[in-house]
Amino acid sequence: MKISVIKVGMYFKKSILMLILFILFMSQYKANGFPKPNVSPNGIEVHQWVKQHFAKGKIPPFSFVYGGKSSESFIKDWQYSAEKIKSTDPNVEEDIYTYSDKQSGLVVKCNVTLFNDFQAVEWVLKLTNNSERNSPLIERAAVIDYSFISKEKGSFILHHAKGSDAKMNDFQPIDETLQIGKNIYMTPAGGRSSDNTAFPFFNIETPGQQGIMVAVGWTGKWYADVLQANEKTVSLKSGMEKMQLALYPKEEIRSPKICLLFWKGKDRMVGHNQFRQFVLVHHTRKIDGKHVELPFSTFLAREGPPPCNEHTCATESFSVAMINRHQQFNIVPEVFWLDAGWYACNGAWWKVGNWTPNIENFPNGLKPVTDAAHKVGAKFLLWFEPERVTKNTQFADKNPEWLLNLSGKDNALFNLGNNEARLWLTNYISDFLKKEGVDYYRQDFNFDPMPYWKANDKPDRTGISEIRHIEGLYAFWDSLLVRFPHLIIDNCSSGGRRIDLETISRSSPLWRTDYQYGEPDGSQNHTYGLNFYLPLHGTGNFNITPYHFRSNMSSSMVINWDINSKLHSMKELQKYFLDFKRLRPYYYGDYYPLTGTESMLQDNVWIAYQLNRQEQGDGIITAFRRKNCNDKSLTVQLRGVDPKENYELIDEDSQVRISKTGEELMKGFTLNLNDKPGSLVIMYKKTQ
Repeated sequence: MKISVIKVGMYFKKSILMLILFILFMSQYKANGFPKPNVSPNGIEVHQWVKQHFAKGKIPPFSFVYGGKSSESFIKDWQYSAEKIKSTDPNVEEDIYTYSDKQSGLVVKCNVTLFNDFQAVEWVLKLTNNSERNSPLIERAAVIDYSFISKEKGSFILHHAKGSDAKMNDFQPIDETLQIGKNIYMTPAGGRSSDNTAFPFFNIETPGQQGIMVAVGWTGKWYADVLQANEKTVSLKSGMEKMQLALYPKEEIRSPKICLLFWKGKDRMVGHNQFRQFVLVHHTRKIDGKHVELPFSTFLAREGPPPCNEHTCATESFSVAMINRHQQFNIVPEVFWLDAGWYACNGAWWKVGNWTPNIENFPNGLKPVTDAAHKVGAKFLLWFEPERVTKNTQFADKNPEWLLNLSGKDNALFNLGNNEARLWLTNYISDFLKKEGVDYYRQDFNFDPMPYWKANDKPDRTGISEIRHIEGLYAFWDSLLVRFPHLIIDNCSSGGRRIDLETISRSSPLWRTDYQYGEPDGSQNHTYGLNFYLPLHGTGNFNITPYHFRSNMSSSMVINWDINSKLHSMKELQKYFLDFKRLRPYYYGDYYPLTGTESMLQDNVWIAYQLNRQEQGDGIITAFRRKNCNDKSLTVQLRGVDPKENYELIDEDSQVRISKTGEELMKGFTLNLNDKPGSLVIMYKKTQ
């Protein structure tokens, strides 16, 4: 066979052209930041992982016991189908994998969502009884039941956190090295998802500088069981802790949601920061197609002289005057906030169920107050607690069958699992928000619902009350968000006891704990711990000092200042307002703890953290020297900076400027504070 010189030349030119085009494409790929291949720790694409584990004839990564038999023994024999759902987000793929038992009529649908811009997948189960008789007993349903196998031997470390209990150690990080054959079991103390003993976000670090971020979406009593089975294997089971029930004919229930985000990098903070950004992109409220920043808020009033408590002494005239006073001083917040006590409660805010304004204090309703807020360019937030109902109130007397009661208890649980009750509540709250001009809805929940759910369950129906209530809660919030496209929901539950994947997708914890209001060292701990997983959360600020303000600083804040006090100047108050707005964007960046987690509860230590914005090439260092700390300096190693670039650092207090290379900052940068307690904020930015 003969090939002419001309043809060889043509082939050579084409090859050169293709190489040039490939180089140009790769340069554009890098410049434009197109998503990288979605690869899990063991080297396979997440698409492939999903395809492999949800394929026909395979045991899926969930389990349950049905009629006394484990699903792994029969589910491969059930009728199987796969359906792709059209997604409106180009970075999201949705599929439904269905497993059907023709004999009993049980259908298990697994709704799987894959995120192409992150190494993440999540799913939720829906179980339906399509027969005309009760199903066999369904129990021990694990929405994930899976063993992760590492290619390498080494340590498996579970990074998790404590929940909220209104204490200094709320959200305290916990790092536990797993031992072969010994499990770590996590579950919240009661029927609220982040109550005290567990937090439904954690990181399983596996050998080889990789791991899996895990999030549970269930606003009740979930569980997670982590076990190192052998030198290379760790297993995870998670779901609703108490479920043992038969489904009635045509009845359907849903499971908790599970989310996995696979990461690979130098250390586990790679996973935490990828998850923080994942939350911002895919589990954060959007308004007009854009993610909104959490607000800087101001209490209109709080406690006054006895017998005042919370906002029971707030009035129309005082509230309007305070709004106008803030405008006069040029410190108008983004939101004015009226908390518990504005309703008819006979001076005791905890007596709830009369969701109409106290006519003695607000004779014209709340509309004059919300109008005043809107006139100065602010929004208005109002507190509710509709799920807890006190005896002899409007909600208690209207439809007693809508309540779950316990003998000897003054509080009843408004049953969101009752569709009629939920729809009525949705309409009632919607009409109220519209009539009174309320912009943001704050929902509190100050007691444990688990005893009410248990007492209401019938034999062979353990867990059904919990399931129905949580389904109703999601439906209630979803309806409000549809009816009010600009609504923000603040999720409070005695502070931060209802934080999970499902609630953060609909709401934000603007008041993350009921720990001593404004106590600075505790606030430092709460920010430090929550930032490992969530970029969006807030707390209150009650004292106007740099140490207190910076201790309470996060992506949101609600202040309770006496702006009429002679102790502070208008210029000082205005500076704090501007400082918050200037620093807030950094809390949406990457997070790096700088002082470990072992000594957070002590008052003789430093605590410091870094927030880094990779794209902008800048960030902040925030540090605190506590009151009994004898060390005037602390050396920290910065993260996320480019070792080859130069950075300018500015001390917020002294305004001293210095220059350092990224390599120098990574090796060690010394912070100095003469005062104790004392604080500092240092901003840094890449220089040209």
